[in-house]
Amino acid sequence: MYIDVRQASDVQIAYAFSLATGVPLSIKNSGHDYKGRSSGANTLSLWTHNLQSITHSTSFVPAGCAKSVSYNAVTLGSGAYWQQVYEFAELNNITVIGGYHQTIASGGGWVQAGGHSILSPNYGLGIDRVVEFKVVTPDGVYRTANECQNEDLFWALRGGGGSTYGVVLETSQKVESQLTLQVASVSFTQNATNAAPFLKIVTNNALKWGKEGWGGHIGANNLIKVNPKLTLAEAKASMQPIADYVALMNGTVVIETIPSWNQFFTKYVIGAQSAVGGISVLGTRLIPTVNFETEAGLEGVYELLTGFLPKANPYIVVGTPFLYDYQEGSTSATPAWRNSLWHLGLHETWTFNTTTSAKKAVFESVSEIVQSMRNISQDSGAYFNEGDVYEVDHTCEYLI
Repeated sequence: MYIDVRQASDVQIAYAFSLATGVPLSIKNSGHDYKGRSSGANTLSLWTHNLQSITHSTSFVPAGCAKSVSYNAVTLGSGAYWQQVYEFAELNNITVIGGYHQTIASGGGWVQAGGHSILSPNYGLGIDRVVEFKVVTPDGVYRTANECQNEDLFWALRGGGGSTYGVVLETSQKVESQLTLQVASVSFTQNATNAAPFLKIVTNNALKWGKEGWGGHIGANNLIKVNPKLTLAEAKASMQPIADYVALMNGTVVIETIPSWNQFFTKYVIGAQSAVGGISVLGTRLIPTVNFETEAGLEGVYELLTGFLPKANPYIVVGTPFLYDYQEGSTSATPAWRNSLWHLGLHETWTFNTTTSAKKAVFESVSEIVQSMRNISQDSGAYFNEGDVYEVDHTCEYLI
């Protein structure tokens, strides 16, 4: 049972129904939720998918603020898909920092739990970009939250997690001018021995690449990175160590200039997406920058990565706000985002006929590997949307 949310009154009616009947509510935006929270059993679902408006203002003033407080910003209905937003941005010669799948929506769990992007190293997390929320809180009030009114709610929505504080109907987010990107894409056929040397090069160059402004995704036999700061010649020189190794493995190496984010997204992301709706048991950890600053730290990271290989390939998201000038305390997500270089994870799965006990064993297996991540990053944290289901201290790991 669901309500197709089109306006604030739809949410207010749902709140009143829940209060009167005791039926719990769930919120489903695009449904990209590894934890299944958007599909709560025996709930009344609030479906925000059809809130898909997109507008752009070069002088957006948050409600209640002085006119001197203005931003070049887009205002997005919560259900606006990132592919739609990027296509709109292309037409308006701007860049919006957003998610890495075309059907993730802009105003749901992605932005409310942090919102990492491979442009985040330079331009911040999604929560750093938001300048205003329109939200219906559980008391039934339709509120505007920004730096000038409902400031506590504004802070909480920027990192406290999707659906935690209300139903967000609209966000306004700062934009950048159209970005020209240097893109590095490499891959090779993995065997029993060639992933470890690849991961060694990746680990040893991680800090250098971070300082140069690269963001991206890295697996055990592939890498896709973007850089808005370097020239093509500088990008090729920067990526030379990994390009040489992949060429030695008879792999594919492409280092090129792409004139906009949307053109990169269309070429490298839309055509390469994995299936959605399957089973993926995730565990992740934010790996602090300090781990990459000493030989001992580098060796610890490398041993961690190669320790994954017998069970699963690691995936590395280079999407922390490494170079972004963050105002301390302005968002509610874990501060570990601010002093980490990698968002590191792995996933396991099961087949349709897996028994309940075997499924539990998969979760436990992932949790054991996450513990090995914690062992080298004890003062760090984890990403709200992709955390270990057995997280030992979720408050500290996700928020504090």
